[in-house]
Amino acid sequence: MRILVTGGAGFIASHIVDAYIKDGHEVIIIDNLSTGKKDFINKKARFYKIDIRNRRELELVLKKEKPSVINHHAAQISVRHSVENPFFDLEINLIGLLNLIQLGKKAGLKKMIFASSGGVVYGEADTIPTPENYVPLKPQSPYGITKLSSEYYLDYFFQNYRIPYIALRYSNVYGPRQNPHGEAGVIAIFTSKLLRGETSIINGDGLQTRDYVYVKDVVEANRKALISDKVGAFNIGTSRETNVLEIFNRLRKLIGKNTTVSHGSAKKGEQKRSCLNCNLALKVLGWKAESTLNQGLKKTVEYFQQNEKV
Repeated sequence: MRILVTGGAGFIASHIVDAYIKDGHEVIIIDNLSTGKKDFINKKARFYKIDIRNRRELELVLKKEKPSVINHHAAQISVRHSVENPFFDLEINLIGLLNLIQLGKKAGLKKMIFASSGGVVYGEADTIPTPENYVPLKPQSPYGITKLSSEYYLDYFFQNYRIPYIALRYSNVYGPRQNPHGEAGVIAIFTSKLLRGETSIINGDGLQTRDYVYVKDVVEANRKALISDKVGAFNIGTSRETNVLEIFNRLRKLIGKNTTVSHGSAKKGEQKRSCLNCNLALKVLGWKAESTLNQGLKKTVEYFQQNEKV
């Protein structure tokens, strides 16, 4: 199968590219390298340095490569940045998606797999863990709004042009290759700070909870989505919530450094609780998270010890 992976030089998608190639698929990567790294690009993939907002360059690649599947991970991923600059978030996350699916349709696209986001789509849900049929959906940030809007556009193209899609609503993904220097990805940030002996900063009281899912399990969800004939949105998480303070303390114990932590102000647009009910993914896709939090944290720490300068 010929698959175009956007954001294929990034944290999550580079792992997906590796798995698709290992499975024998032909993979094309599009990435503007604004956050992705050349070192993460699989040498067996064809790579184009392109911004998904550049419609002309995108059209040339899609006409040439004619992928049957687009796995779309290129995105603006920071909730805080979306609050500060909603137009930038809109251009990348929504206009970029429309460019891909419209031009892909002209090039013979047969399927879309989309990296959505579970927590931000639901907002502050009353039901925890939150299932896909939870209503009302109330995103609390421009980032959440563009993710949910993207799902609606995908459904529009399915209803009107019969291009099937699967939207994978990720919980908080962590693991090797995650960027420890941005605002998102608390596990990578804490790990880097602890290894350097630096003070870690927790926004708010640290009791906010998230559903942390290891990247290897997310890759498996993308493998399942590729071969499934189902259409719709599926939660991808562990159905377990863990607060930020517990994450910090587990990492501090694993790394063996008793560095300090300080508390900053809570950030606008961030939820207090988020945890996903993943029964539908198990029932329909045959997927469930296999890695425990301790297993995932241990592998993440080992990766940073071996690959990050401390």
